[in-house]
Amino acid sequence: MAMDRDFSGVRFLTVAEVATMMRVSKMTVYRLVHSGEMPAVRVGRSFRVPETAVDQYLAHSFVETEAM
Repeated sequence: MAMDRDFSGVRFLTVAEVATMMRVSKMTVYRLVHSGEMPAVRVGRSFRVPETAVDQYLAHSFVETEAM
């Protein structure tokens, strides 16, 4: 099955890199990937997450709080 998408400009991150960026555990990132909340590509036995997917996830998860 041929894919029409061009991934040449996409920067892929490891689960550990995503966890470091988000300041969460690797298990949290795996949960996000397995639940479908964060898209990822499986490469062998590991996952790679597009950097844009991390940016989008954080942008949609951002919550503003009111000053007290």
